Amino acid sequence: MLALNAIDLSVPPGSIVALVGPNGAGKTSLIRCCLGFERPTAGRVLVGSVDPQADRKSVVAMLGYVSQSTGLYRGLSVNDHLELAYSLRPGFDRQAAKGRLDQFGIPLRQRVGTLSGGQQAQVALAIALGTHAQVLLLDEPLAALDPLARNDFLNVLHDEVRARGATAMLSSHIVSDIVEVCDRIVVLAGGRIMLDDRIDAALNSHRLVAQDAPGQSTIAAVVRPGGERRWLIRSTDVALAQPTLDELVMGYFAASRDEIRQTEVAA
Repeated sequence: MLALNAIDLSVPPGSIVALVGPNGAGKTSLIRCCLGFERPTAGRVLVGSVDPQADRKSVVAMLGYVSQSTGLYRGLSVNDHLELAYSLRPGFDRQAAKGRLDQFGIPLRQRVGTLSGGQQAQVALAIALGTHAQVLLLDEPLAALDPLARNDFLNVLHDEVRARGATAMLSSHIVSDIVEVCDRIVVLAGGRIMLDDRIDAALNSHRLVAQDAPGQSTIAAVVRPGGERRWLIRSTDVALAQPTLDELVMGYFAASRDEIRQTEVAA
């Protein structure tokens, strides 16, 4: 079974892209390919104009990375992590990282293992941003955070990326949190890209209708809270209801699930 299949994706410089998909969609595999941690069995990945498999050192020097597990050492202090980052990346901006952490009242001498999940995420983000990397890869960093911690994390990310003109790819399950931060959305399901567009354009090019009708470009059925069923279609008809971002994403998730079921039945 392929983790990713026929992926064709270009992330525009200066954008913040939401990479959205259910568990097992291939989000982490895609990010790991960008980092050079995984080798594609076909095709290639370029970060800037560099192939991570050909020159991982140069690619790593361009990247800032935050994983879901944060990758921090529980027994080390926050300051230990900043010093470690500086030893590995000589251009690491310790003062900038310390300033960001001070905003959230995170003590530099405290061991990381005693911090809350939200504080640990801020430490990981401060380290990634302290590299002044032009490309940031963030793999499900919001998954274990409460709403306030998610909001704080996204605000820092947004302000830093916009201020420096950096590029970010943010993998997340939490669609409602990303709508105000990201300008593009990539829906990944079943190992392939179901949708890749600017968020405003994606919403404008889809509508919800009461029933599936022949001739319409139907994506899938969307069940609203309370059991109300609507059909997601490709349309720009202003007389029809526009979906929310949640409804748009759920429609493509449902389409992928239906395709998988049909393939299993055919087999």
